[in-house]
Amino acid sequence: MSTGKERVRTVARWALGIVLCVAGVGHLTAQRIEFQAQVPSWFPIDADVVVVVSGVVEVLLGLALIFAGSRIFPEGSVAKVGLVVAAFFIVIFPGNIAQFIDGRSAFGLDTNAERFIRLWFQPVLVLWALWSTGGWTWLRDWLRTKRAA
Repeated sequence: MSTGKERVRTVARWALGIVLCVAGVGHLTAQRIEFQAQVPSWFPIDADVVVVVSGVVEVLLGLALIFAGSRIFPEGSVAKVGLVVAAFFIVIFPGNIAQFIDGRSAFGLDTNAERFIRLWFQPVLVLWALWSTGGWTWLRDWLRTKRAA
């Protein structure tokens, strides 16, 4: 029997999954050029390749968030999916920083103030992934077990 808190977390996880799927499709279609503005100029791989690969990864992570906990995923996979999604958000954060530092306009972020405010959404996404999947609790418990051993 699931509790109200578990239901809220599940809905939040599904919502994040949908957000990732929509963003991933945007990487591959109409917003492809805009996403290139977030690829740091120092990154050694072609910006379009980075956008396409990250778009595919976002769609896959979104689907994993939606279907984690179902019969197609092993039991206990929800928290691990959350950890992977949180890690992904951390890995792509330099792109948001580069967009701010280089002053690149995309997604209606046309001023440094707007781009700076956008930077604060990335930690929210990390926390959303960890909270909605129980990833934070799983990681804390795993670390306690390792320390006790």
